Amino acid sequence: MGQGLWRVARNQQLQQQAFNENFLNREQGRRLISTSATNLNYRKQIQGGMDIYHLLRARKSKDEQGFINLEMLPPELSFTILSYLNATDLCLASCVWQNLANDELLWQGLCKSTWSHCSIYNKQTPPEFSFRNLYMQLDEGSLTFNANPQEGIEYFMSHGILDDSPKEISKFIFCTRTLNWKKLRIYLDERRDVLDDLVTLHNFSNQFLPNALREFFRHIHAPEERGEYLETLITKFSHRFCSCNPELTTELGLSPDAVYVLCYSLILLSIDLSSPHVKNKMSKREFIRNTRRAAQNISEDFVGHLYDNIYLIGHVAA
Repeated sequence: MGQGLWRVARNQQLQQQAFNENFLNREQGRRLISTSATNLNYRKQIQGGMDIYHLLRARKSKDEQGFINLEMLPPELSFTILSYLNATDLCLASCVWQNLANDELLWQGLCKSTWSHCSIYNKQTPPEFSFRNLYMQLDEGSLTFNANPQEGIEYFMSHGILDDSPKEISKFIFCTRTLNWKKLRIYLDERRDVLDDLVTLHNFSNQFLPNALREFFRHIHAPEERGEYLETLITKFSHRFCSCNPELTTELGLSPDAVYVLCYSLILLSIDLSSPHVKNKMSKREFIRNTRRAAQNISEDFVGHLYDNIYLIGHVAA
């Protein structure tokens, strides 16, 4: 009994000593880390002066709290900070730093990053021209287009932003990502002249056929149902793909008609493999057999690679 109590007391004493040693070791480690960080910051200040972190924490006075006054920084640094803001935040920043946030270079960058091509960019602008006002007009025109495409294009033309030319309109559409794709599809279906110029802006050189078709449908969205408009799109794509790859089409025996057949086969295969309603998926052998019946000059290896691409990557017109 006495020996048992002695062992319990001895174990408690050993556990307390181990706890104290671990605690002291942790405290010493924390002090070493804190000392090292302080010395590192001190070395940075001695060697290179205040770094960017301390510069951004600068205050007008020691007692002042809040955001840094950008006017205290070098102009290059202030403009770099403001260039990360969107239009709404930049307008809010202009309430505090009016001269900086209203700078034309900032608003010019916002315009060209959202609408990369406008006819007005290549024109000589009047002295009172403002890129901030242009941004507001471009945003208003885009919203108008997404409600009524024809009125949106007319808005851009009436304000001198776009020239009344199919080529200029197609470049604007090609370089803009703020337009609603459903409204854009309706507009292109009505304006086939703009669609023709839009297709020529694509470069499919040295691209695998399914990848080129995906890129094409990312800019010109496919209709939800098969019909005359889809046939028109595939026809225009087939001719453009062959014109961009004359050597490839010669080696593989591809012609616009053969590419047209392959595109339709790829679309149907994409639907078959991705649809949850299709239980019996088309096999690679079935795809090769069905495709070569319509395009006999195409090799089995090439058609097999097409199947593998759709199977691994997915839909071409999603």
